[in-house]
Amino acid sequence: MAKLYSKKNLVPTQMKPKKEVISFLLNYSKALYIIKVADNSFEIITN
Repeated sequence: MAKLYSKKNLVPTQMKPKKEVISFLLNYSKALYIIKVADNSFEIITN
């Protein structure tokens, strides 16, 4: 039974994200501001 599972590679070795995903993450990180007040932190997304 172990031999059946070892023959197939279930996870691809190289994963490439789409350009839309990279663009979304970069824009999100540019718009994200974190403000720390005492022991609290506030995350604000500015558009």
